[in-house]
Amino acid sequence: MDTHYIEQEVPGGVPVKMWTRGVPVEDEAKRQLTNAARLPIVFKHIAAMPDVHFGIGATIGSVIPTLKAIIPAAVGVDIGCGMMACKTTLTAVDLPDNLAPLRSAIERAVPHGRAPGARDPGAWSKTPGSVNTAWAQLEPEFTELCRDYPKIAKTNHIQHLGTLGSGNHFIEVCLDEAGHVWFMLHSGSRGVGNFIGTMFIELAKQDAMRNNVHLPDRDLAYFEEGARYFGDYVRAVGWAQKFAAINREVMMKRVIEAAKAVIHKNFRFFRRICGPVLAPEACQARDTGRVRRSGRSCSRMLFS
Repeated sequence: MDTHYIEQEVPGGVPVKMWTRGVPVEDEAKRQLTNAARLPIVFKHIAAMPDVHFGIGATIGSVIPTLKAIIPAAVGVDIGCGMMACKTTLTAVDLPDNLAPLRSAIERAVPHGRAPGARDPGAWSKTPGSVNTAWAQLEPEFTELCRDYPKIAKTNHIQHLGTLGSGNHFIEVCLDEAGHVWFMLHSGSRGVGNFIGTMFIELAKQDAMRNNVHLPDRDLAYFEEGARYFGDYVRAVGWAQKFAAINREVMMKRVIEAAKAVIHKNFRFFRRICGPVLAPEACQARDTGRVRRSGRSCSRMLFS
């Protein structure tokens, strides 16, 4: 039967199904997929998407279903990273000929970038009211996390809420094929999410060493259900995913406000949210498993 994927058998492991016909895949990424496929906690098969590429321990652009266990490195350190795009009622002709003022307004509205030194240009020096209001949704659970892991309190948390970051994070003003204007951005859980991810990756490695777990790659260390850190990690990741989603909400609202100050025409817009998630799923009537997609899943709703 002709399929849209390439199935690679892995001796001593589950198959790897790769939706990569016509797409080059790095040897390093293939090796990572093979390593993950040999883990005893992986259920049925691993899937690789067309955007698959080498990552830290786990391959980016892969779907790894695990049974009664979770791999922190497969979740990564930019927990909840994803995209938000707003389609507007504006068209190309509504944009000013010179886009520099629009860009400057957006840059003023959303802290971005990173630089060495005491002052982080990508963080708030004084958080605006909209950020404080958004943080109120996150603070109670954050306080509980800090009670168990006090070092989290020393991270950039509220200071990074509503900020873009650096690397492959971006804000764009773009057009679709019909000439409609879209605002799009990509970011995640920023400094606090990075700290949570890094901390639990190290804790998983320490657990594997204590329990003499033999791994094809130390970065693939995992927590099994009932283990000391399993529940704490799931709780922390859930909070970081919520932070990432609210972070994008705050930024998009500020981008829209900045645009309205420059584009003197009333407009409405719709929201499309995309972001990788860690979620419990029913694995074909077997015990509950967890699915991690290092990519994006989308839903659409009205945003006004």
